[in-house]
Amino acid sequence: MSGPIGKFVWYEYMGDDLKAAVDFYAHVVGWTAEDGGMSDFPYQIVSAGGHPVGGMMTIPADARAMGARPAWLGYIWVENVDLALPKLMEAGGKVFKAPSDIPDVGRFAVVADPCGGTFMLFRDAGGNPPPPPAQGAPGTIGWHELHCDDGAKAFDFYCGFFGWTKTGEMDMGPMGVYRMFKTGSGEAGGIMTRMPQTPASFWLYYVNVDALDPAVERIKAKVGQIANGPMEVPGGQWIVQAFDPQGALFALVAPKR
Repeated sequence: MSGPIGKFVWYEYMGDDLKAAVDFYAHVVGWTAEDGGMSDFPYQIVSAGGHPVGGMMTIPADARAMGARPAWLGYIWVENVDLALPKLMEAGGKVFKAPSDIPDVGRFAVVADPCGGTFMLFRDAGGNPPPPPAQGAPGTIGWHELHCDDGAKAFDFYCGFFGWTKTGEMDMGPMGVYRMFKTGSGEAGGIMTRMPQTPASFWLYYVNVDALDPAVERIKAKVGQIANGPMEVPGGQWIVQAFDPQGALFALVAPKR
């Protein structure tokens, strides 16, 4: 697959305190922020090395009424958001927010896969997403990881729906099989069945940093909490999973400690 279909093209944070969230991530991963120019609500666009990575906002009232809590969501590119929805629902997915337009930006819908992982379908107004940054660039998203009700079923769904292809798998013993995928621009992430103590399915996004230990200290300095790690993963990289001060889960990946 050489086109943009199925690629993660944007990431969005929803939290309780926008200013505090921007300050936390700027300190931890070095993002810079600027006003996104939304007329209806404050929206900050965060960038790494001049490359826009994602947006940050306060949890909207309608999402909060549905039980939304601070979290990161990913936008996945499709040719046509509206035409993708019947196929998604036929496969057992759900639609949480019907297609809506962002003036001069694009059209999106909030959906979930058949195993409970929430994400956005997105088509930009220009017809093609911008070129991705250099792989591994600090501050960009380096890995996408789905923890869900049924890893095998979810993997089949994403491969069928977006054209993702399998790059390998690892048997993690009691933790099950970890299946890795690529989206057209190289290996992009992995999918696994969530652990029994994990209350719900979720996508976890790993931000690239130069070195892990200094970043861990930056998390602690801003009152974030380490959930798992640091640990070395196959390929020689190091990861850590953490909660920001508002309770949103995120992760970091680095080539060294």
